[in-house]
Amino acid sequence: MIAGLSKAVTLYLAPLLALTAILLSLFALLAPTLLLHDRVALLTVVPSTALIQTGSSKGVDGPSVFMGLLGSCSKTNNAASINCTEASISPLYDLSVLPGSAPNLLLSAPAASTPAFVAVAISFSIIFFFTFTLISFRHHMGKLSGVFEKPMVQRLSAWIGFFGFLIGITSFLIIRMWFGKAVQDFNASIAAQGKNGPQLIADLGNAFTMAWVAYAFYAVPIIASLAKLNVTATKNV
Repeated sequence: MIAGLSKAVTLYLAPLLALTAILLSLFALLAPTLLLHDRVALLTVVPSTALIQTGSSKGVDGPSVFMGLLGSCSKTNNAASINCTEASISPLYDLSVLPGSAPNLLLSAPAASTPAFVAVAISFSIIFFFTFTLISFRHHMGKLSGVFEKPMVQRLSAWIGFFGFLIGITSFLIIRMWFGKAVQDFNASIAAQGKNGPQLIADLGNAFTMAWVAYAFYAVPIIASLAKLNVTATKNV
């Protein structure tokens, strides 16, 4: 039973988790400028009175900004249409909808190398997904099965996946620290203005949740691939 479960995880669940991880990582990278404009973002600025007065902030209308790695989207009020900047690895966020009293200078994009590293990590993940899947189903590939039986091919696939995981999760941890500091400083500046401050609040977006889930899923095929290498290596000792 355990052997059958292990085989099912390696053959079917692990490739599916790897594919899901790639899609979630792409959403976190491309949103909000290219897709899911007001639904997925790394950092959001939305109307709220929570920082300038106690009590409920429901029903507050005002400008909103949704920021990601490639740009930003904004709207002047809750009912307005949303406008997005051009996607770029070194974006300039459009904060023109925010009032003049808002500390806009505290909201900036991370270094241009950051989205580039995320894109490299996703590229490695895609290569790993295909090689891992082909290695797992090599017994159905006829003459090509010999290629994917080679230890060098399996070793290369595992290391590509590992480096993709390492680069990706490190990049998102750095981005989390960058935007976390921006949220903290932005909200502190508004709170310091008291009742005269703008009715806004910044918060980290759900794109980070997507990233953490993506790399949790991605860890399963990575562990399976590295475990297989370890077993193969110990057999040859």
